[in-house]
Amino acid sequence: MISEVTASWQMWATMAIVAAAVILYFRERFSIESISVGIIVVLLLFFHFFAPPESSGLNSGSLLSGFAAPALIAIMALLVVGQGMYHTGALESPILQINNALEKQPRRTLGLVFLIAFATSMFMNNTPVVVMFIPVLTAMASRLRTNASAYMMPLSFICILAGMTTLIGSSTNLLVNDVYTRVSGNSLEFFSQFGPGIALAFIGAIYIIIFGPILLPKRQSLESEVSDAGRQYIAQIHITNKHPLNGAKPKAGLYPKLKDVTVRMIQRGDSSLLPPFEHTLEPNDILIIAATRKSLSKLLSTDQNYLEGMLSIAGFHDESESANTSQPIVISEAVIAPGSRMIGRNIEQIGFRRQTGCLVLGIQRRTRMIRKRMLDIRLEAGDVLLLFGYDEDMRSLRNNRDLLLLDWSTQELPDIRNALAARIIFGLVILLAATGTLPIEIAALCGAIGMIATGCLNIRQAVRALDMKIFLLIGAAFAMGLALENTGGAAYMAHKTVETFAPMGPQVLVAAMFLMVAVLTNLISNSATALLFAPIAISVAQQAGIDPIIMVLTVIFAANCSFATPIAYQTNLLVMGPGRYKFKDFTKFGVPLILIMWISFSLLLPLFFDI
Repeated sequence: MISEVTASWQMWATMAIVAAAVILYFRERFSIESISVGIIVVLLLFFHFFAPPESSGLNSGSLLSGFAAPALIAIMALLVVGQGMYHTGALESPILQINNALEKQPRRTLGLVFLIAFATSMFMNNTPVVVMFIPVLTAMASRLRTNASAYMMPLSFICILAGMTTLIGSSTNLLVNDVYTRVSGNSLEFFSQFGPGIALAFIGAIYIIIFGPILLPKRQSLESEVSDAGRQYIAQIHITNKHPLNGAKPKAGLYPKLKDVTVRMIQRGDSSLLPPFEHTLEPNDILIIAATRKSLSKLLSTDQNYLEGMLSIAGFHDESESANTSQPIVISEAVIAPGSRMIGRNIEQIGFRRQTGCLVLGIQRRTRMIRKRMLDIRLEAGDVLLLFGYDEDMRSLRNNRDLLLLDWSTQELPDIRNALAARIIFGLVILLAATGTLPIEIAALCGAIGMIATGCLNIRQAVRALDMKIFLLIGAAFAMGLALENTGGAAYMAHKTVETFAPMGPQVLVAAMFLMVAVLTNLISNSATALLFAPIAISVAQQAGIDPIIMVLTVIFAANCSFATPIAYQTNLLVMGPGRYKFKDFTKFGVPLILIMWISFSLLLPLFFDI
């Protein structure tokens, strides 16, 4: 063990700045962006005037180097890749196929959905994964007549546990590895943490399965309390040669593939076929259906041919020569205004597509049931139109006096036409990074560029994926960690930790470090915690004669234990609303999980490491 570390006044001042930053992050009186920029400015000013004479590594260039760190570049690029997967609905089709099997084997299907969420979160940022799976699990809860609160928090926790297993599973892992590389010159491999990580994830999953039904609250989802299931739109589906409904046969007068919509009429040439249906669907049939907005959105998001069939009715592609197809596709609602020039005319007579650039997917009228082609319906004041089109065209309707655009209802739809390209790009990024063919940051950057080049994302969508909160927080945390390292603060805290716990054995020392990091990661960001403790943990390893990789992985696993508060990790915040959770719900369910992770890791140390 090395001798006592000499404490300078600059070291104490740096530790005071870091402590103040932790308090500010925890209290959240100011935005994370403001706090992060403030910390960077304070450190720049302090070390410009009061740099330690023995340290030449604390200038503006080094303090700002976090913004150019390979780990941060990799994280930002992976966010873009994840956004491309989400925007194209690349996971929608397999998820919905599994969801359709729910009625036959509900428990097995539910387990399979969580398994897919886990496997996906091992290789990509788990925030878009949670976003994709929230509506799937909400629908499952509705079908099983259970509460969404039973699945939302487990979804977040399962994705966090999955992030422990690979180097790119969580941004925390990349940040700690970056510090380890800078200090030691070595680097973790893609699957360095897989053994202990998968063991901890398995133990955590067992806890969730056993204690979830006991400790989680039973609250109805907001969607079920404010249900809009009764709002039915009149829409139509054009059967094309490649349409998934081509050749569909009815059973008991209904079409099984259209279980979420009601077929009111089939227009076949000049004939109108009414229910109960006995006819096999053929090309050029037009189905007049009644469906909710949710059901129509699902059809458009699951199969490209549903989209093509609906668009072909109005000549969408023929009339959209000037449209920028790289724009987001959105769905929204608009009301026919009193005195509108559209009243008494149908969609074709108005030339709605030519005038607005948008397509009418459905018409909603409360007064009576309509059995006629949607394009033959004469509009009335108060009719609600379900609209589909590019974002720019939809926004231009705000100034249309004939329509009242319901801005709050505008929602971006996955552009599934590029789903295959997104899957291929994502697979190549994982393959190149996992095999070591390319460094993670280069593979991720290539993936991000590939998403833009293939049209999975446009520049605006890619920039929107770059979370400025994460960017500034990581930059500030890098600066604080570097300041602690160069002023001797990290070595001093490491010395005190070793002095206190080393006499009890290396296993206790590692366990103590795990608990300290796990507590702090639930008070401030896990990224900030990881960057602050990584240099301290490496110093502890050097002073105690422990393999530095053990302490590096300890910080990684502990910093990922973001279970006790909703502010600990962004996926917790994402599920808080759909699950109708309160702050104390996370503490009640998350604290025991943290303790189990701590005890399990401490006991498993000799199994995975030579300690």
